[in-house]
Amino acid sequence: MAPQVIFQPSGRRGRVEEGITLLEAARQLGVDIESVCGSARVCGKCKVKIEEGFFEKFGIESRMENLSPLLEEERDFLEGKELANNYRLACCAEVHGDVLVFVPEESRGAKQVVLEHGKERVFKLNPAVRKYYVEVEKATLEDHRGDFERIRDALVTKYGLPPDLGIDYLVLRELPYILRNQGNFSRRTLGGKVFAGSPVATDQSTWNVTVTVWNNKEIILVEPGLAENCVGLAIDVGTTTVAAYLCDLRSGQVLAVDSMMNPQVRYGEDVLSRITYAMMNEDGLQRMHEAIIEGINTLAQRMTEKIGMVPEDILEVTLVFNTAMQHIALGIEPSFLGRSPFTAGVKSSLNIKARDLGIKVCPTANIHTLPVEAGFVGPDNVGVLIAEEPYKEQEKIRMCIDIGTNGEIDIGNAKRMMCTSCATGPALEGAQIKFGMRAAPGAIEKIKIDPQTLEISYKVIGQEKWYPEIKKTEAKGICGSGIIDIVAELFKAGIIDKNGRFNMKLNSPRVRRGEDGKPEYVLAWAEETSIGKDITFTQGDVRAVQLAKAALYVGARYLMEKLGVDRVDSITLAGAFGSYINRESAMVIGMIPDCDLENVVAVGNAAGDGAKLALLDVDKREEAAWIAREIEFVETAIEPDFQERFAAAMAFPHAKDKFPHIQHILDQIPKR
Repeated sequence: MAPQVIFQPSGRRGRVEEGITLLEAARQLGVDIESVCGSARVCGKCKVKIEEGFFEKFGIESRMENLSPLLEEERDFLEGKELANNYRLACCAEVHGDVLVFVPEESRGAKQVVLEHGKERVFKLNPAVRKYYVEVEKATLEDHRGDFERIRDALVTKYGLPPDLGIDYLVLRELPYILRNQGNFSRRTLGGKVFAGSPVATDQSTWNVTVTVWNNKEIILVEPGLAENCVGLAIDVGTTTVAAYLCDLRSGQVLAVDSMMNPQVRYGEDVLSRITYAMMNEDGLQRMHEAIIEGINTLAQRMTEKIGMVPEDILEVTLVFNTAMQHIALGIEPSFLGRSPFTAGVKSSLNIKARDLGIKVCPTANIHTLPVEAGFVGPDNVGVLIAEEPYKEQEKIRMCIDIGTNGEIDIGNAKRMMCTSCATGPALEGAQIKFGMRAAPGAIEKIKIDPQTLEISYKVIGQEKWYPEIKKTEAKGICGSGIIDIVAELFKAGIIDKNGRFNMKLNSPRVRRGEDGKPEYVLAWAEETSIGKDITFTQGDVRAVQLAKAALYVGARYLMEKLGVDRVDSITLAGAFGSYINRESAMVIGMIPDCDLENVVAVGNAAGDGAKLALLDVDKREEAAWIAREIEFVETAIEPDFQERFAAAMAFPHAKDKFPHIQHILDQIPKR
């Protein structure tokens, strides 16, 4: 059998001819890898990392031995550390067996579109970290107080801080030095901040310092003179993507925004596959932990560079993630999340020193994580809740849905809140779709099908105009928003029926049987694409979407019934997926419950907004702890009629439930 090559983080995979290079395999599979020299082996831009081990989700054993031996040309471009970590040049490495290839961000030809922004929100500026300038009394033979006590007394007297104020051990070690060397400094570090120069004689001026205090409890930094910079970092660690926000803790202003693919994607595309990887590989948890910490450090470095700072200037970090990502990021054993009763290692919020996690900001800084609600409903969903505040609605019933590889749903108002999670899987992000891909240039993102001619018009990310207005679209796959559109359009045009089966009696060249003999619809002909082959949507693709949308819908309906309501007044779609999908398409296929489309709104990265709010206002942390305790979790999978309901939800939009708000659309579907 031909070798299988899997590229991460794009998620593209396929069998390729033995002996071709990884770069050629990437081009065949629609994966963009930088190759400035055109495979002449002289630029070194096509570096990739080979992941070794057994990957149960893909059913492959990936080994370096499955590639041709290292060439001398590669040694010219690969550093010793890279060679030790299984890096190769894609233009040199020939495929002779199954391999899983991770393409580093610097080698990717097309940057994924990551939703970084949420909506404008009003917030109270009340950060945990504050800076205080004090003129400390100089030590004398008559005054026997220690340096720390001297600073603490000054803070208590001038600013009314608590008399039991503590100090971080790292700061305490350097305190005598920093107090007495305010003018010029020998090269030393304090809390990650580097001071250079030579010692000077002590006098009264050397005792004027800026003291950084965390939560009115602990001194985490002492700087000579007046130091005003005070920044923090809020990060949303998603299963697929990571979004980060560098904020001024004095003004609340967002100074820089950045994002990246979650580097853990190389170990699995969804939470269960990563839990499995940790269980199947002795160092699996450590590998994934180090990968995300390295990613966070990369973002911190890039963002501070943008504003003329260094990562050590970051004085606090807030993190949100789903429960599995939380465990892996914190190095907590995740295996018990993957088996009944799906118990988390910790539910409460945490405060951890940056140095303990290896996050390269100010080492005395605090890393704050929001609490877990239950099971797979993690801190990211708590972030959505404190950003959207559905629990403050007095009468109207509001549903919040964060659609990702793991979907979280909340419902209720001020009287009662409930939540659940559902394993939607990675299909909606393109992972289980034949030509599925992440949202990056070249991905088909919007689709319309003429119900009479069955011809298609579509828009590709990176192109302003739609096909057929432009013939050469350079399409190479289809992303999540396009996947929802194509299923809805196939159904509305009568190409697939209520149960998702293709109507093979239609007279259209786009409706055909593929090489495997199974039905498919041609989205783009080979000459339109950048991959030189027809892009199709298959019967298997339709089934994958049905499974994902059914999981989401069943979870939503269970919550409605447990709450005692038969309708919702509004639906809030959070996250990247919710912001880009067509609301009508989502309802037509039955992915979300019936609701007035005017009241279905997308709010962007609400989890990221929640992380920012928790960074800028400590009261939001208390609010997060409260709602995590009060909200009621519903485990839908143990409901006795779950399978029956799931089967009914596989139909478009549903086998039984009515959708009055889109009935006029359903009535127009041709009867073929």
